[in-house]
Amino acid sequence: MPLTTDPKPFEQEARDDFHGEAERESSDGDRLAAIDLDEVETGGGIAAGNSRVVSEKDEPVTWMSLPHKRQLIVLTLSRLSEPLVQTSLQAYMFYQLKSFDESLSDSMIASQAGMMAAAFTGAQFTTAMMWGRISDSDRGGRKMVILIGLSGTAISVLGFGFSKSFLQAMFFRTIGGALNGNVGVMRTMISEIVREKRYQSRAFLLLPMTFNVGVIIGPIIGGLLADPAGSYPKLFGSIAWLKKYPYAAPNIVSAFFLLCAVLGIFFGLEETLESIRHKEDLGMKITRKVSQLFRSGRSSSEFSHEYSAVPGTPTDVELSPPKSRQKATPRWQQKLPFRRIFTYNVICTLVAHSLMATHLGTFNNLWYVFLSTPVAPPSTPRKLPFIFTGGLGMPPRDVGFAMAVLGVIGILMQLFIYPVINARLGTVKSWRIFLAAFPLAYILVPFLSIVPSRSPAPAEKDGILVWISLCVVLFIQVTGRTFALPATTILVNNASPHPSVLGTMHGIAQSMSSAARTLGPALGGKLYGVGLKGGVVGAVFWGLSGVAVVNCIASHFVKEGDGHEIILEGDDEVEDGRAG
Repeated sequence: MPLTTDPKPFEQEARDDFHGEAERESSDGDRLAAIDLDEVETGGGIAAGNSRVVSEKDEPVTWMSLPHKRQLIVLTLSRLSEPLVQTSLQAYMFYQLKSFDESLSDSMIASQAGMMAAAFTGAQFTTAMMWGRISDSDRGGRKMVILIGLSGTAISVLGFGFSKSFLQAMFFRTIGGALNGNVGVMRTMISEIVREKRYQSRAFLLLPMTFNVGVIIGPIIGGLLADPAGSYPKLFGSIAWLKKYPYAAPNIVSAFFLLCAVLGIFFGLEETLESIRHKEDLGMKITRKVSQLFRSGRSSSEFSHEYSAVPGTPTDVELSPPKSRQKATPRWQQKLPFRRIFTYNVICTLVAHSLMATHLGTFNNLWYVFLSTPVAPPSTPRKLPFIFTGGLGMPPRDVGFAMAVLGVIGILMQLFIYPVINARLGTVKSWRIFLAAFPLAYILVPFLSIVPSRSPAPAEKDGILVWISLCVVLFIQVTGRTFALPATTILVNNASPHPSVLGTMHGIAQSMSSAARTLGPALGGKLYGVGLKGGVVGAVFWGLSGVAVVNCIASHFVKEGDGHEIILEGDDEVEDGRAG
């Protein structure tokens, strides 16, 4: 008597079991790049899925065609929490520093703002490479490093919000930077989740896109919640602790977002480091157990990893249990020594990356200070086109709105313009072309302070002409950033000389970026204060334009690598096995 005349139950069960196992091992690079089991047709099984993947290679890449969207969503939402926190803080930084000592001049406050930014990035510089190495280690891993970074940032923002002096605030910003190596590790994880190059332009765009979302939300939160007792006296004027700590409220909200990110990573993100991806961590184990309990309409046997007999068949037929999860064999038999990482293309790529981080980091810091700097009195000497001073005098709420405009422009361009132009021009060519937007934007920025305002000086700048001019300048700067940031990330990723040091490569890039963003804002803040006091507020921005020009020149020495420039012994065997 045959076991069954209909093979579909076995076929369906095998697919379900294979699908469940695939979800728990979603960081397997070969399978991630080859097949998304969610797209395997129910009636066709694995063979039909493979043929479909082959046919889809000729189809245009869309956001919905990205593989393993669930893991990408968890990662990008967690990344969102950090730019949200940073931009929220910058919306009121000038005013919080002023509250520590109201006798300080505006030029001194500008210098302190630069030092505050440098404290965070300087601490990152000293530890980013260490976090990159830990993320490549079997004893650490990508997920653990991200959890530490998010938790450390949460502690940092709470301490910063309750600080009562400049030194206290500096200490907590330093702690936040030292514990945070997340950007490099998240970029590494994206490259391990999405391995096919045709998806990379969109996949690597996710992190810059979340930055722009944070730029929209963060400044609004910071601007609305900063000093609530002073801004909304009828609602919060009687609350003592809000009067004692006027800038604690936005930091408490920021800490809440970071806590949500920690929980999302712990329960929703799978490890992608190949040597330990076979280990199911506590968070994913809890998630799997809870999801099994809440699946309705399915019997307990459907959750079992053992095969059950087809109804109506003899019960003495022995069914084979599934294979237990075994430790994955490392794809690369050898790891590239650290001293061999720095090839010519790696050095050129890192130099260009650092130059861009220098002028972008300095601009991001100075922009908030420039918006908050009081408008120059009418009696101030002015001799155009170079001798003039003052800022826009905007309060935190207007600063938040101005930064939200920047974020909206950026995210719209990233969603609808970047993928099309990048697909036509290619990563390197589009990167080189749009780097030229930065020098122009930096030249124009200081002239916003002399645009005619509806309200006479020294009142804050307002009126339709001011906002149109501000949006034009921001549009130019954001255009450059929209194309340059994801392209630089792709180039750094593909410049890695060997896949075994990918996490280390991103750690080095973040370390150099942090060094640049330490030196740039610290020096820029000091020069801004000097220029403000000396009547040439635009000097530092025009200096940034010069750095951006050097960045344009350096970009012509960079080429796009393939992520495997150096071949070690045994690599050919691995590639042959993958091809077979």
